[in-house]
Order: sequence, then structure tokens, then C-alpha cells
Amino acid sequence: MLPSMSHQYTPTTCRSHIEDPLTSHRLSKELVTRYPTDSCPIVFVCVGSDRSTGDSLGPLIGSNLQKRNLPHFHLYGTLKEPVHALNLEQTMTTIYEFYPDAFIIGIDACLGQYRNVGFIEVGDGPIRPGAGVNKKLPDVGNIHIMGIVNVGGFMEMAMLQNTRLYLVTEMASIITDIIHYSNILYRNKI
Repeated sequence: MLPSMSHQYTPTTCRSHIEDPLTSHRLSKELVTRYPTDSCPIVFVCVGSDRSTGDSLGPLIGSNLQKRNLPHFHLYGTLKEPVHALNLEQTMTTIYEFYPDAFIIGIDACLGQYRNVGFIEVGDGPIRPGAGVNKKLPDVGNIHIMGIVNVGGFMEMAMLQNTRLYLVTEMASIITDIIHYSNILYRNKI
């Protein structure tokens, strides 16, 4: 059994489209306001699989973040070592063993309405991995970052498989920048 999430915020979300030039700036400022004010460890859990284009958003972000110097953050989920349906529960158990008071940011791709494809959302509360494809998996995170990569509601697995790689890589790059900029803001805050 995993410990309950002890960090509470008023539920809100902020979204911005990848084509908006202010997305990285706006969402990094939004993200840093959600970071804890105490000194608990901040852990990013990038959920997804490299075996599906649409679902590879999380591992792409994790691999991008691994290449940057983010000393205040811990990272799980990369292209080399993805966090996915088969190892998610064990990964979360490991995180809570190493970081019992962790503040967790869940990152995942999701499906949505056509008009929302390309939006990135930073919000309170966990991600629900597998929800878009009707899998029951543990919730992840005190807060979340989600990228809407394709349309949901019909043949979800096929939609994830047929998501444009360009959209996913652009979104991964922007979310990596958001987290990187939030690290700079957070470092200046503590």
C-alpha cells in the first residue's frame, strides 16, 4: 500500500497550446507555484511506453530531462527505462521507499477532444495512467503535467499508435523546457 498524498492544493489547472510562443514561460511559472515550500524531495514520474508513438511522450520527456542538470529533482521514466503499466506499481513503491515524503509530479500523454489536441496542462491532483485505454492503474502524483496528443473516445489504442511523432516530439521538447525553467525559478526561490 502506498502512502497517501499529504500535499494539498486548491484544484486548478492551467493549459497552453504548443504553438503559443509563451507556453514555456507561462506554464513554468504555473508549475513552480505548485512546488512544495518545505524541503521534501521533488520526483518526476514520466509515464509511458516507447512502443507507441502517442504514449512515448513521458519517456521522451524523461530522457530529455536526464540530459539537463536539474539537481533539485529526481526522475523516473526514460526511453531506456520507461515507467509503464507493467512496472508502475513497483516504481511507485520504490519511490516511496527512497523518498517517503516525496512530492510527485506525474507526467503522461492523454487523449482528448479534437479542439484540445496540442495543449499542455499543468494541474493539481494525480494523473490516471491507462484511463484513456480503459486500464486500471495506480494514480500518480500530487500534481500533473499532461500533453493531449490525439483524439479520444473511439479506438483509443489505435489513436495512440497513430499519433504524429512530430506533435509528440514538439510537446516533449516544450515540456522539458517548462520543467527546466521551473527548476531555475525554484532554485532562486529556495
